[in-house]
Amino acid sequence: MNDMKDIATVSRTKEILKTHGFTFKKSLGQNFLIDANVIHKVLDRADVNGDTAVIEVGPGIGSLTEQIAKRAGKVVAYEIDQRLIPVLNDTLSPYNNIKVINEDILKADVSGMIEEELAAFEEVVVIANLPYYITTPILMNFLMQKLPIDRYYVMMQKEVGERISAEPSTKAYGSLSIAIDYYTEAKTVQNVPKAVFMPAPNVDSIIVEMKTRKELKVSVEDEEKFFKLTRGAFVQRRKTILNNYLSLFEDGKKHKLEINELLDDAEIDSRRRGESLSIEDFEAIYRKLENYPNLKFV
Repeated sequence: MNDMKDIATVSRTKEILKTHGFTFKKSLGQNFLIDANVIHKVLDRADVNGDTAVIEVGPGIGSLTEQIAKRAGKVVAYEIDQRLIPVLNDTLSPYNNIKVINEDILKADVSGMIEEELAAFEEVVVIANLPYYITTPILMNFLMQKLPIDRYYVMMQKEVGERISAEPSTKAYGSLSIAIDYYTEAKTVQNVPKAVFMPAPNVDSIIVEMKTRKELKVSVEDEEKFFKLTRGAFVQRRKTILNNYLSLFEDGKKHKLEINELLDDAEIDSRRRGESLSIEDFEAIYRKLENYPNLKFV
């Protein structure tokens, strides 16, 4: 097993693709890692050991999966592309601590799987090279289910990574930054050049570390309502929060005075833009909203 070349090399990747006659599906955003150094840096950072169970999304031909399996107690990898299952069965055959599930991660019962497969492990970590086109839905799906996952180390499009870890009053900051900040402590840990993927994507990537908060940053009873307020503030970034909220609430123009009062009550200057508001500012608006029964979301 040890004299076999890593999957995450150009020559072995090409050989695997050729052996299996595999062609990339653009619609699935398939870009396979061909640099084991990048993978080792992620795994060092993630502090993976025999007590760690890892969930991977989109293993491809197993370049990341193989390296995780060498360190972790167990890996469960979700792969949506049926054509890759026989490839993975072949490339990962030397390892007995990997389970590959041919399922769409957005439809999978991850909670049930963790209970069934990973209950014996001290911690569960997500490590993944996520397809660009679906990064945000996958992460939000994990977070909103409040799964017992301790940390996330995710490769994604640089621009999305910057939005995820952005601070208020920066260009990248928006409703996604707030949603991620609500559930986790996020920071970008490393840039990843496009040359380490096959085929090379059009943009650079970034690795984001997200640590699940033991206690949520703000306490809200109705998360859906809270996130409507945050998203509504960014519909048109250049508009003030007051102007954005005119279209968030039914007959907003008619209720302009009340919306102004709501913001006033929450001690928010209605001329501010959404990007200048912290998660605590939005919590203040959320708290005061119950005093305004006429303000209903569109």
